[in-house]
Amino acid sequence: MPQVSGVRITYEGVNVADHLIHQHTLQNVNGVRGLMLDMYDFLNDIWLCHSFGGNCYNFTAFQPAKNVLKEIRNFLESNPSEVITIFIEDYVTSPQGLTKVFNASGLSKYWFPVSEMPKNGGDWPLLSDIISKNQRLLVFTSKKKKEASEGIAYEWNYVVENQYGDDGMKSGSCPNRAESSPMNTSSKSLILVNYFPDNPNSTAACAENSARLVSMLDTCHALSGNRWANFIAVDFYMESDGGGAPEATDIANGHMVCGCDNIAYCMENATFGTCKAAPPPKASIGSNPSSNQFPQQRSDACLTSSLSSFFFKLTVIHSFLLII
Repeated sequence: MPQVSGVRITYEGVNVADHLIHQHTLQNVNGVRGLMLDMYDFLNDIWLCHSFGGNCYNFTAFQPAKNVLKEIRNFLESNPSEVITIFIEDYVTSPQGLTKVFNASGLSKYWFPVSEMPKNGGDWPLLSDIISKNQRLLVFTSKKKKEASEGIAYEWNYVVENQYGDDGMKSGSCPNRAESSPMNTSSKSLILVNYFPDNPNSTAACAENSARLVSMLDTCHALSGNRWANFIAVDFYMESDGGGAPEATDIANGHMVCGCDNIAYCMENATFGTCKAAPPPKASIGSNPSSNQFPQQRSDACLTSSLSSFFFKLTVIHSFLLII
């Protein structure tokens, strides 16, 4: 049996590069509210692997999926106002395989039913409604047939996503990945923006997760029918030379929630577009601006942000992995 060790696969906004740095639960505490997990049949169970050819091997296996899913269950139990989204890159072929592993982990009771997901680009329910119904886990699969056979939402019925890797980091461009509809497809209500290179590089991530990330967020907003990202995926999510991924998230949330350039400038009970201060300065590559919102400390590579609330917002869902 392969040895079970450090965090291997990643997540929405975290990606593979963080796999030996931060445990899943720590990521949740840091504000990460979305996970990208590769799931395979392996050793008569469902495992997390980062593999190839549709098969999991001893040297590509991480650990049984139920271990991580139980961590997520524990987090949801301890944090009754939080919502988690899981995107599954699905290589599971065993009958009802995903259903069984979610049932075994105790997560089924938090499931947001696919029957209540908006079709054809419709509005999502409010976050308060999701919480009150305790439907605080949204799960998407890459296998189309499983929406009908297991009640797991087929990602590409609801989400558009830009190209990941080097081809998705070209300035002024935001092409959709092959499986996704074009970024401006209005019948898909959720937008996932990837911004990480083919080969993880923690030093480069300092600059990539700062002004360049904000610039790509703006670009993808314009090329997605003037819609802001609901999910942002980066490598080394705690690395930046400024506000980093949290700042990018707050920018998207600010625009969606109140029409301000940052969620910190929204005003309670104010009309949309009424902001309590001038927009915050954008992160600048090569500089280390201080931030009252994100306490920082210097590391050898760059500044490391403390993620108080990491990630995006759903159309009407009030915040959704970012939480206000």
